[in-house]
Amino acid sequence: MSPPDPREAQVKRLLEGPYPAVPPDLAAGAAARGDRLLRRRRTLQRIGWSLVWAAVVAFVVWASLTGAWSTPSSEVSPPW
Repeated sequence: MSPPDPREAQVKRLLEGPYPAVPPDLAAGAAARGDRLLRRRRTLQRIGWSLVWAAVVAFVVWASLTGAWSTPSSEVSPPW
């Protein structure tokens, strides 16, 4: 059998003893930080989707102006 672990005894003493005081503004600070993170995430998502839509529109405009889907006309007849 192994000897008792001193860290385990220390953890047990901490759990049995008085709990430390929680700062009164902890919940308000956490909520404010969460709001900031949520706003930042939404802003980044909106910017990302705007870039995707801009790329799609740019591709459609380019494809419609250059006729990218049509085959080029051959001016030289193929050899027989």
